[in-house]
Amino acid sequence: MKNVYFDHVQTPAIPSLLAKLPYWPTHVKRDIAARSWSQTDINEQINLAEWQQYLHDLPKDPYVETRWKSMSWLYFTEGGDLKTLDNCPMAQGGAYNDADTMADKLRHYPAMDKTFLQREDVQEFIKAWAELWNINPQEPILMQITGVKGKQSLDPLQGQGIHQDGSQFLSILVINRENVTGGLNTIYKDKAGKQLIADSTLAPGEMMHIRDNEVFHNISSVQPLDQQQPFERFIIIINARFNDTFQNRILRQHFPDAVLHNS
Repeated sequence: MKNVYFDHVQTPAIPSLLAKLPYWPTHVKRDIAARSWSQTDINEQINLAEWQQYLHDLPKDPYVETRWKSMSWLYFTEGGDLKTLDNCPMAQGGAYNDADTMADKLRHYPAMDKTFLQREDVQEFIKAWAELWNINPQEPILMQITGVKGKQSLDPLQGQGIHQDGSQFLSILVINRENVTGGLNTIYKDKAGKQLIADSTLAPGEMMHIRDNEVFHNISSVQPLDQQQPFERFIIIINARFNDTFQNRILRQHFPDAVLHNS
C-alpha cells in the first residue's frame, strides 16, 4: 500500500452550512403573509441560559409595583451599526392602551444593560428581526425586557386587556418561565375578543411574531404552580414602525433624523 503523508493532502473546502442558514425558518414569513402572525423557536440561535442571567439585575418598573422592566430605543445606521437612542420615553396614546395609569402619559424606564446589547447573539437577534420586517436605517426599534414575579395571581398587562401596541411589527420572546401556570397568549381579529385566531403558551426560547396593526393580542393572568413557592415569567418585546401619533411625536423630538411612519 502506498504511503500517504496527510500533511500534504489537501481536504476540499466544505462551506459552513450553519453560517448560511437563515435565522428564521421559512414558515415564518409565509405564516405572517398568510395570517398576520407566526410562532417559532430560537433556542438554537441564542444562549438562553446566559440571557437569563441578566434578569437578576433587572430594575423594578417605576409605574407598576409587581413588574420589572428595562427598555431601550435602538436603530441601525446606514452602515449597519446598531446604536441606542438615550432618554427617549415610551408614549402610548389612549387608542392603544386602556390602562388609566399608562395611557397618554410619558413613561421613562431604565435602559437595557449595555453589556447585554453588545452580546454577539443579541446583536444578531436584533439584526435578524429588523431584516424580517424590512426595518430601514434610522428607523426606531423599541426593545424591552419585562416580566412579573411573586406568589399570587398577576395580570402581566395590568388591565390593558385585548389590544394593539400602536406599531406595525411586534414580537414577543419568552426568556424565563419558572413555577408558572397561565400566561396564555391569544390573538384575535377584533378588540372585543369575539374572533379568536390562535392561542399559545410560549415556552422559554419560543417567539411569536405579530402584525400589530392587523390583529389584536392578549395574555391571561399567571399564577404559581406551587403555591408555596414564588414564580416568575420574563419576556422580550421588540416592535417598530409606530402608528401611534403620540409616540411618533415624542420620537421626533428626541431623534430628529428618525425614519417614522406617517410623519
